Amino acid sequence: MQINGATFITSAAHASQFITPTKPMIAICGKSNSGKSTLINLLANQKRLAKTSSAPGRTRLVNYFDFGAFVLADLPGYGYAAVSKEEKEKWGRTLDAFFARKEDLAHVFLLTDIRRDPSQDDLQMVAFLNYHIIPFTVIATKSDKLSRMKQKERLRAVANAYGLGMGNVLSASGLTGDGKSELIKKISEILDAQDSE
Repeated sequence: MQINGATFITSAAHASQFITPTKPMIAICGKSNSGKSTLINLLANQKRLAKTSSAPGRTRLVNYFDFGAFVLADLPGYGYAAVSKEEKEKWGRTLDAFFARKEDLAHVFLLTDIRRDPSQDDLQMVAFLNYHIIPFTVIATKSDKLSRMKQKERLRAVANAYGLGMGNVLSASGLTGDGKSELIKKISEILDAQDSE
């Protein structure tokens, strides 16, 4: 599968602005600063399609991108301590409203830093996705920070922490492109499964 010419569609601040996709939609979620924007740019072969920031908590809207064969939705990061309680609650409501329309979703990529154990927020997210029977894959980002041997060790630890099989956790680096081919293969499988429904 080739990804060429991915484009930004729109941002949504609340449920009334969510789009109803005409093709499969994959959502990207995760803690603030887990590397969502960097991963989107890696998939798109572009440096600035999704705005990256060294300050966590920058994505406060649902941002939609057209990737040709599918739509990608970048969700607000959760779990960032330095925002107000009201802001956190607002993000929570946005996420709840987004996932309430699960019939629009083909798959979710849950991003987590490969070097860190899952936080309470991450575990809650997985419990939520399991409860609502929303298919997902964990993407362990920032794999360039570890040696190959350490990556394997951490992937096993992440899979165990989430109670998942090793096939449900992929590693990736937005900086080096490590894991990109596996990620594109996974997207192809998701799209094929949608076609056969």
